[in-house]
Amino acid sequence: MPKIEYYVGEALVGEGVNLAHIDLVIGSKNGPIGISFANAIGTPSKGHGGLLAGIRPNLLTRPYAIIVPKVTVAKMDDANKIFGPAQAAVAKGIADAVEEGIIPMNKIDDWLIIATVYIHPEATDYRKIYQYNYGATKLAIQRAIRGYPPIEKIFYDKDRAKHPVAGIRVPRLWRPPYIQVALDHPALEKQMKVVNQLPKSDRILLEVGTPFLKKYGVESIKKIREIAKDKFIVADLKTLDVGKLEVDFAFDATADAVVASGLASTASLDKFILEAQRLGIHAFVDTMEVTNPIEKLSSLMQTPDVVIIHRAIDVEQSTEGDQSPDAKQRQRWALIPKIKELYADKKKLSGRDRVLVAVAGGIEPSTAAYALEQGADILIVGRFIASAKDVEFAMRRMLSVLPGYQDINLKRIHSEDDDDTVKKATWD
Repeated sequence: MPKIEYYVGEALVGEGVNLAHIDLVIGSKNGPIGISFANAIGTPSKGHGGLLAGIRPNLLTRPYAIIVPKVTVAKMDDANKIFGPAQAAVAKGIADAVEEGIIPMNKIDDWLIIATVYIHPEATDYRKIYQYNYGATKLAIQRAIRGYPPIEKIFYDKDRAKHPVAGIRVPRLWRPPYIQVALDHPALEKQMKVVNQLPKSDRILLEVGTPFLKKYGVESIKKIREIAKDKFIVADLKTLDVGKLEVDFAFDATADAVVASGLASTASLDKFILEAQRLGIHAFVDTMEVTNPIEKLSSLMQTPDVVIIHRAIDVEQSTEGDQSPDAKQRQRWALIPKIKELYADKKKLSGRDRVLVAVAGGIEPSTAAYALEQGADILIVGRFIASAKDVEFAMRRMLSVLPGYQDINLKRIHSEDDDDTVKKATWD
C-alpha cells in the first residue's frame, strides 16, 4: 500500500484589509486529505462552499486543490473576490511551486491540496488580493514541505512574539535574570508614579505587594495594569489557605503570577500551584520563615514556577549576635544552588530551567552580584527603587548589574522571517 503523506503549512502576507492568510494541507489522495477533499466538494456549507483552484476558467492547477473561504461569503462582492483574484492567485501559486521544484513533479497525481483563504469583507484592491494570496500560497506550500517551523524556532519565538491581530502581549518568564520591583507602600498614587518612571524593558517585573493588596484589594492590580499593559505583574498574596479562591481573584484582576507562603500546608500549596497553572499564570512559593525550604519543596506534588528565598524586612532591619545582615543574607542565598539541584531533572526540553529562583531582602547593586553568582533568576527590589528620588536612575543602576542586559522593544511585532539560524544553544 502506498505511503500516506500529510503536510501542513500556513502563511500570512500583506497588511491592512487586503492581507492574505492561507492555511493548507497537502497529502495523499488515498488518505484523510482525499476524503476531506471529496467531502468539501460534495457537501458544501452555506457561505463557505469550496471551489477548485483554477488558473482561469476551464484550466485547473495540479495537484488539484480546493479553496475554502474562511470568512462567510454573504454577497456577490465577497464571491467575486474569492472566484476572481483569490482563486487565480492560489492556482498560480501552486503551479509555480511545481515548476520551481517546491512540489515534486512525481507527486502531482498523488497529492491533493485543501487551502482555506481569508478575504476581509472590506478588501477592495484586487491586485493586492491577488499578489498577497499568491505569495502566501507559495510560502505556505514551501513551509509545509520543509516541515517549517522547527521546534527550536517555536521555543525561541513563542515568548518573544506579539500577535498582530490579538493586539495584546501576555509576558512569560523566558529570559532571566529579571528585576522585580516590589510595590509595597500602601499608597496607590505613589506606586503608580513609580511605575510611570520606570524605563522600558522586558527585564522589569512588577510586584503588587502584600500591604498594597491589603489596603486596596486585588482590584488595585487592574489600576497598575492600566498604566503597564504589557508588564508581568505579580500579586504577592502570601496565601496560607483556600489558595484556589485567591488565585481566581488575582487572575480575574489580570495578575500574571501569584505568591503563596511556604508556611502553608503542603495540600494548600499543591492546590494553589495547580490552580495557577490551570489558568495559565505563574505560581510563586515564598519560603520566608520556612525552616527547611528544601524539605518543604520536596514534599510538594506540584512543581512551582518560582521559589522565593526571602529575608523579611523586620529581620533585615535587626541584627542578632555577631553576624552582620550581609552575612545572614549570603547564608540564606546559599540555598539557590540547592533549589536548582532539587529541580535539575525538571528542565524544559529547550534547556531552560523549569523552576526559577528569586531572592528578596535588602537587594541593591552592591548585593545583587552575589545573588546572581549563586544563580538567582529574579532580584526582588523594594525600597532601593520604589523609594528612590530618581526611580529611573535607580532602576538603571540595578539593570546594569544584569549580565547581557539590553533594553527590549516592547512594541515589536514578529510576523515571520523564516529564520533557520535559531539553534538550541541560542535562546538569548
